[in-house]
Amino acid sequence: MDIHDQSAAIEFLGSAESYGFSGRVEVIETHISFVFLIDGRAFKLKRAVKLPYVDFSTYDLRLYYCQREVELNGRATPDLYLGIRRITREADGRLAFNGTGESVDVIVEMTRFAQHDLFDRMAQEGRLTTRIMEETAGLVASFHAKAQVVHAGSGSANLAGVLDINEAGFATSHIFPPEEIARLAKTFRAAWQGHASLMDCREEQDKVRLCHGDLHLRNLFMSAAGPRMFDCIDFNDQIATVDVLYDLAFLLMDLWHRGFPDFANIVMNRYLDRTGDDNGYALLPFFMAVRAAVRAHVTGTQIEEAGDANGGLTQSARRYFDFAAELLKPGTPRLIAIGGLSGSGKSTLADALAPRLGTAPGARLLESDRLRKAMFGIAVDERLPLEAYQPEVSQRVYDSLATRAAKIIAGNGAVVVDAVFDRPEERRHIESVAAEAGIAFTGIWLEADAETLKARIAARPQGQSDATTDILERQLAKDIGEMNWIRLATTVPTNELVERVLSLVVKAESVCV
Repeated sequence: MDIHDQSAAIEFLGSAESYGFSGRVEVIETHISFVFLIDGRAFKLKRAVKLPYVDFSTYDLRLYYCQREVELNGRATPDLYLGIRRITREADGRLAFNGTGESVDVIVEMTRFAQHDLFDRMAQEGRLTTRIMEETAGLVASFHAKAQVVHAGSGSANLAGVLDINEAGFATSHIFPPEEIARLAKTFRAAWQGHASLMDCREEQDKVRLCHGDLHLRNLFMSAAGPRMFDCIDFNDQIATVDVLYDLAFLLMDLWHRGFPDFANIVMNRYLDRTGDDNGYALLPFFMAVRAAVRAHVTGTQIEEAGDANGGLTQSARRYFDFAAELLKPGTPRLIAIGGLSGSGKSTLADALAPRLGTAPGARLLESDRLRKAMFGIAVDERLPLEAYQPEVSQRVYDSLATRAAKIIAGNGAVVVDAVFDRPEERRHIESVAAEAGIAFTGIWLEADAETLKARIAARPQGQSDATTDILERQLAKDIGEMNWIRLATTVPTNELVERVLSLVVKAESVCV
């Protein structure tokens, strides 16, 4: 062990003259690093510490992990991580960057970005948007697709190790009553047992990868090119080697916990749209619960070590603890289908409804427009060729919607299906999914007068729907057959429609029981 005094290096890095600049150096401290900010650069010094999960106790270890930090974060943000600089002691005793003297420490050099561009700051200030969340989902999906596959044990064993750490962390905390800790641990172990076979199967299917490992709002920022992720786990590959959905679950948990369920639901749905990883949807509440429990016991440890003068940390730990317990409650399978002609507001209602259904992160939203475009391998904002709307293609789309909905329901999930459903056989098909699963079905048919539908179509920008007023005219001329779904007018505010549908869902479930 070579833990040594870093005060000289810290003083050197805290002086603007060391970098050839003038002015003040801003310093940010964490439990394992110092970050020095000046001009357009950030310089990160790893603390000379040795903890159960990280060892920076020697120069050689810090050098290795600085190089590892640049390498691993370069997967997502190569332009942010510029390289490393050695701190050397020259013949005159002064410190320098990359000099000829003995190396005494090492830092990571990064491009600096504005703190107000961090996602947690943007969330606090109400600057996160649906578009940003959709782009973030795509960013994470692309990152996971390229991440290194790791086969170093079963998927269930991977999560069992996290539960062990959580239980050990809670055991040293005096924040939570022992009986509550025991009850939560028992519930976690039961949930783990129920999901073990699926987690093991996913490991065999290459879903366990060297991921980011610490994907929450404070490790995302908005650049001129869009959302970017940084500061992945670089000091312990075991912590970062997880199921890709467990990696995503930290972001979902953070969004939901901060009061942004709509954004959490959007990220989840767009991620699954991109990856097609619906088989893992049933694991998300459990994974989010584990993430919340980690935050609860880590916050509890902070209190034990440093105290909590104003009680804020204690309240935070309690909220995380309670959120974990809430996420572990069994879900209720639900199937809601929303139909209507183009311009009737199906997607608007479906988007607003999905976060309100089921356990966090909300309902899986299956949309015919997105699915059809995915079948043809084009982006959601591109227009499909006419052959994509041939009857045989539409049949494949509706069959796929039904198949996917059935899988989600089988895992006790909630599903919202968004499609035109203007043919009786299409409506009967989706109804049969609920009937075969033995659960209640809620079918909603949205209506508006022809002029309103035309005006909405003409006004909306190109997006997932290719509908035009000509397509609407053909829909209006069709006989939709007997309509036994609940008809709702979309001339009322969306929030009123959502409350109306939620009451209908509850009513349908009471009848089914």
